[in-house]
Amino acid sequence: MTARKPIAVATNDSPQSQAAVLWAARRSGRAGLPLVILHVVDDRWVAEPYPWTGVLEEAGDRLLQIAAGRVRDTFPITITTRLLTGSIAGSLAKYSGKASMMVVGSGTGHLGGSLADRALQVAAASKVPVAVVGTQDTDGRSGVVVGVDGSKEATQAVAFAAAEADREGDDLTVVYVIIAPDRVGDAGLNATSLADLIAEEERLVLAETVAGLKEDYPSVTVHQILETERGPVEALVAAAANARMLVVGSRGRGAIKRILLGSTTHGVLRHLPCPTVITRIQAAKNKN
Repeated sequence: MTARKPIAVATNDSPQSQAAVLWAARRSGRAGLPLVILHVVDDRWVAEPYPWTGVLEEAGDRLLQIAAGRVRDTFPITITTRLLTGSIAGSLAKYSGKASMMVVGSGTGHLGGSLADRALQVAAASKVPVAVVGTQDTDGRSGVVVGVDGSKEATQAVAFAAAEADREGDDLTVVYVIIAPDRVGDAGLNATSLADLIAEEERLVLAETVAGLKEDYPSVTVHQILETERGPVEALVAAAANARMLVVGSRGRGAIKRILLGSTTHGVLRHLPCPTVITRIQAAKNKN
């Protein structure tokens, strides 16, 4: 846990960002961390002179106070607000250095691209994990799911997910997707035997990925899924359908037969099954 750094959450008062603020406030309360609520005034489209900028900033300040008011009386945490200006993704990524986690709503399509794209932009530059929260009802859900591919990013994602599961008393499910041999492209080979060999090799990679978890987190029950029938996005969305959290790395190894966490993360955010945390190598020591 980063020493007393707050959890930061971005809001534009959409239903998705309202859900993100609530999720971030609840997490801040459990972790005993302060919460900072952010709103970005995207001034790139405001022509000079700046009369509209002042109007946008005033509206942003009101929005922040409303967002803070929704959670201030419910959670015994320190809440501050901060108005940022500039590009949304760039401003949030820059501010991430002051936080232990950045939280954004899943959003919908809008000018400048969908928030799935924007969340990936934030995650690509963020110095801390980025949580993307939708409007799904998470009451009664349990378990943490993490997608892996044998890369350093995936190893860090497993470490984050295991710490999360241990802290909340959840089971941990580790999902590893491989692509079976193509029966046409691999003509002349025994596809079934080749598939068995690949599965056995990748099962070892999966075992290596979770090695040490029992020693570090003896109370966490770990489930391993080696998926050979479904694609990465479909497999992760299905595995996390009833989970409390899904964890993925921001990018993967890039080998053809392995899960590509960059494109996979993008796909998962477009079919968000539950709050999803995108981890990065730079945040390896962070456990929020």
